[in-house]
Amino acid sequence: MNFFIFSSFIIICALFTFFLQRAKKKEKDMDRAFWDREQRANFTRKKSLDNLDYITIPDSVLNMAPASMTEEIQSCLSDLRDLSAGKIVNLTGYTNTDLKLEYGTANINILSDYDFHYTNMVTLLQKLAELLHACSEDALATEVLEFAVSTGTDVSKSYYLLAELYTEDGTPEKIGQLIAQADKLHSLMKDTIVQKLQEACR
Repeated sequence: MNFFIFSSFIIICALFTFFLQRAKKKEKDMDRAFWDREQRANFTRKKSLDNLDYITIPDSVLNMAPASMTEEIQSCLSDLRDLSAGKIVNLTGYTNTDLKLEYGTANINILSDYDFHYTNMVTLLQKLAELLHACSEDALATEVLEFAVSTGTDVSKSYYLLAELYTEDGTPEKIGQLIAQADKLHSLMKDTIVQKLQEACR
């Protein structure tokens, strides 16, 4: 009996050592691959940014005039107009290494600015939609959110509020379109958003 326990203990220790070494090797390989990729990225030459998917905020959003105009709504619209003067690109889900490999190290600061503008834009759009909804300006709130979703935003509240507005408007079938758009997201939020939208359809 003691020999059996001892043998089992030896086997367990051997298996533990084997899996531990394999995990360490895998981690080491991943670490090496990351730094090899980063080194290549740092030596990538500057490339044209002409093929980026630049976003233009529609005039219908920038110039909207809700009947229930408030100072907060005016502030959001003013900030959006300021943003529209710059270049806006959705780079959600891409690492700096990805961007350097694709467009060159010299463009990383410019691309960061473009993505920062995008983050500000979708944050403002969500805030604007919530303010409009609070003022019963649901048609305008829907327009704002549909634009935000069309740009590939991963602000989950934008999808959930839009789904709520569709339901209240008697068009819950449009939630299916939202699910299809959310399923294309290049974001860690994709699965969560899709799941909750699917639940809203039940």
